[in-house]
Amino acid sequence: MTGSDALPVSRGLPSGVHTAVQPGCALLRLETTESREGVLDGAWWPRSRDIGAELPALLSALTGHLGPVTRVGLDTTAWEGLPTRIVVDDRVVHIDSFPLGDDTVLITRSDQDIFSLLVVPPDTAPEAARAAMAQAVRADNVIQANQILIDTASAQVPPE
Repeated sequence: MTGSDALPVSRGLPSGVHTAVQPGCALLRLETTESREGVLDGAWWPRSRDIGAELPALLSALTGHLGPVTRVGLDTTAWEGLPTRIVVDDRVVHIDSFPLGDDTVLITRSDQDIFSLLVVPPDTAPEAARAAMAQAVRADNVIQANQILIDTASAQVPPE
């Protein structure tokens, strides 16, 4: 495919929510697709790396759309004070520590349904965060989370 054949990539978010996306927001792609080509099911832009402050609101929102969440997989080095479980909406949600990288969170519903969300670093500039989240929720997205953050300049730059 040549450059002129490439499909344009929309940097806007579905349903005109582009300007409403702020730290603390999560976006999900909950549409049914014929295949599972996309790598991510959504994106989350937490306000901080304090998991006790950030995770309950995310899980409450997800439960409203997905039903009860049973497990969350996070990278232990990316979050402050990672517990082994948390109670959200009177349900125990188990927290698993994986070497995922700080750019991904795995959400498990029931015993088998796993949803993968891009995690936008808390200190990301709004336009970069919105661009990263827009890419993550595209049904045809095949780009891994870390590459999305690099491509949209959302990745944290290590201090010198």
